[in-house]
Amino acid sequence: MSLADEAFPSSAAFDAIASALSADAAETKNAIKQGQAVFAFKLKNTSGKEEAWHIDLKETGQVAKGEAPAGKKADVVLSLSDENFGKMVTGKAKAQQLFMSGKLKVKGNVMKATKMEPILAKASPKAKL
Repeated sequence: MSLADEAFPSSAAFDAIASALSADAAETKNAIKQGQAVFAFKLKNTSGKEEAWHIDLKETGQVAKGEAPAGKKADVVLSLSDENFGKMVTGKAKAQQLFMSGKLKVKGNVMKATKMEPILAKASPKAKL
């Protein structure tokens, strides 16, 4: 089942991340070791619609649509536009740049948010954005 949503072009990156994490058990284990958190993404598209996805890098290494897995709370919530998420995944914009310019809002553990970029980079070559 695809995690992509036609209304959010950059959401294809979540499929690429899921694919990268599920392709290799060692890779998944390494990502969990690096991340140690549940990351939630709230994206807003050009028509103002909002949608959420999350990546569990605390236990399972799974990527899914929605706020966070049942019974778990996201350690970090990143809110940004679909366009800026696409730029972040493809490396055209850094999370720190987006945060400093007010285009990325972070709730929760900001230090954990810094651990997300290497995980997003895994999607970059695979994502068709």
